[in-house]
Amino acid sequence: MSDGSTLLDKIWRSHAVLPSGSDQEALIYVDRNLVHEESTWAFDALRQVGGSVARPDRNIAFSDHYVPTVQRQHGLSAVADGDVRHMLTQITANAAEHRLRHFGLDHPLQGIMHVVAPELGLVQPGFVVTGSDSHTCTNGALGALAFGIGQTELKQVFMTQTVWRKKPRVMRIAINGRLGPGVTAKDVALAIIGEVGANGGAGHVVEYAGSCVEQMTIEQRMTICNMSIEMGAQSGLIAPDDMTFDYLSRRPYAPKGAAFAEAVSYWRTLRSDDAAEYDRDLLIDAGAIEPMVTWGTSLEDVVGVSGTVPAPKNSRMQRALAYMGLSPGTAMRDIAIDQVFIGSCANARIEDLRVAAAIVKGRRVAVPSMVSPGSSSVKRQAEGEGLDDIFEAAGFEFRDSGCSMCVGSNGDVVASGKRCASTSPRNFEGRQGVGARTHVMSPAMAAAAAVTGRICDVRTLMA
Repeated sequence: MSDGSTLLDKIWRSHAVLPSGSDQEALIYVDRNLVHEESTWAFDALRQVGGSVARPDRNIAFSDHYVPTVQRQHGLSAVADGDVRHMLTQITANAAEHRLRHFGLDHPLQGIMHVVAPELGLVQPGFVVTGSDSHTCTNGALGALAFGIGQTELKQVFMTQTVWRKKPRVMRIAINGRLGPGVTAKDVALAIIGEVGANGGAGHVVEYAGSCVEQMTIEQRMTICNMSIEMGAQSGLIAPDDMTFDYLSRRPYAPKGAAFAEAVSYWRTLRSDDAAEYDRDLLIDAGAIEPMVTWGTSLEDVVGVSGTVPAPKNSRMQRALAYMGLSPGTAMRDIAIDQVFIGSCANARIEDLRVAAAIVKGRRVAVPSMVSPGSSSVKRQAEGEGLDDIFEAAGFEFRDSGCSMCVGSNGDVVASGKRCASTSPRNFEGRQGVGARTHVMSPAMAAAAAVTGRICDVRTLMA
């Protein structure tokens, strides 16, 4: 019987170890905690108090931010920077000391933690998932409450497998209708952020719903949830359905046999009741969205590809225009690109690579371009499908998996003053390198930019 609960309510109640107080703060049990190389402080703090990881089986380590994407066969010797080598060495040592499963540099399943965890079934509906990275919210695509935490909270999770959390409000965004040709989940996410602003979801978990979301694949849903943090939300959530169950049925760490059937029976209860009330409701017409591209240094600085660079309304926009070297009124399709990056936790899954390969097939790049798959598994699958051959024939570099040029911490950077068409989820000043100018867009749009050397409406290249 419907009691008016949201999906967040149901997960929250099932994980609250201590009752919520008047401010709705509760001690929440954590099903999975994901960490990468930048978790060194939490491990050191744990060591200083003589502590240990309470549940090693529920804490999983990844090497992704600092791994090289070329000459991987040489291991650590391929890493020229001593500080970077130290980060990779430390996560390996910390994982070994505390008996954590570690998808490290040489592991056959290595990759970006927000790609690897769901593709292996380590994340499941109804879980609470924490991580040492804000894009942990990606996992909400599977019906999990997933969010990033700081190093102090990370230490607490290590020692207690719990974290204190104030219950967020819920914003429902219903996306209805059908996406047009060349329009993807990334464009939907960018359009939403353009409407609500970079802080529009602050204090909320966003539950995505509507006929468009229901038709999206799990990988497309991951892109939507991944971008929730970019509107200031704590997480994104999508109720699990038959598509979710089918996806998980093929994952190695998901339940098997009778246990899977039992799990699905529970997972079907994880959806907001018809009588549920939300703190904020937003309705999006999927058919009105065109391919989107950012012009500034915040994801709210976004317009459709047929649009122009807007006139600044405040000092922040003025600074963004100066940093990006753009003038108001410039047509987005007149902006030349210096290089292209296809990768990141937002868009480096197999479906993303297929979409990009379909655009570049039979064409040649006009600017230096690279693809970094989201995981070693994705890379092998792409190679099995011949996508690597398509990219390389077009002039792309097809590299190993990792965060790569999204954040630039492994040496893959955009030179100062250069303009990059990127599928990464962020475009902050210096995000891809000091002075780098980033235009965020979908894999299809990035592929179109690669073969034309400018921001291009991908629809003009589609058969």
